[in-house]
Amino acid sequence: MAEKFAESNNVIIEEVNKGLNPGMIVLLVVATTLLLFFVGNYALYLYAQKTLPPKKKKPVSKKKLKREKLKQGVSAPGE
Repeated sequence: MAEKFAESNNVIIEEVNKGLNPGMIVLLVVATTLLLFFVGNYALYLYAQKTLPPKKKKPVSKKKLKREKLKQGVSAPGE
């Protein structure tokens, strides 16, 4: 750091070049990293939504089909 001392009327004036605060640098690095992480995840999510096929549904078991038809009052096939 460059320091200048100027003496005038027994008063010392100190001029110091002020750069970025180290705490501010850490905050900027962490904030930038988090922002990139979330933006990247969102981009991957959108890409996956467009390119991946939809999930296949599980086949309904015959037992469940029979139970549903009995609830509706329709006789199950084969009875």
